[in-house]
Amino acid sequence: MLRKIIIALGVSALALTATACNTIKGLGRDIESVGEAGDRAI
Repeated sequence: MLRKIIIALGVSALALTATACNTIKGLGRDIESVGEAGDRAI
């Protein structure tokens, strides 16, 4: 039973890590597009 709990926690941690990575990628793209828009305006 302890083994199942540890596996469930590991899978949960992996899912949260993957989600956070995608969120950071999206944020980086948004910041990059804002910077490019500023360059075009100048």
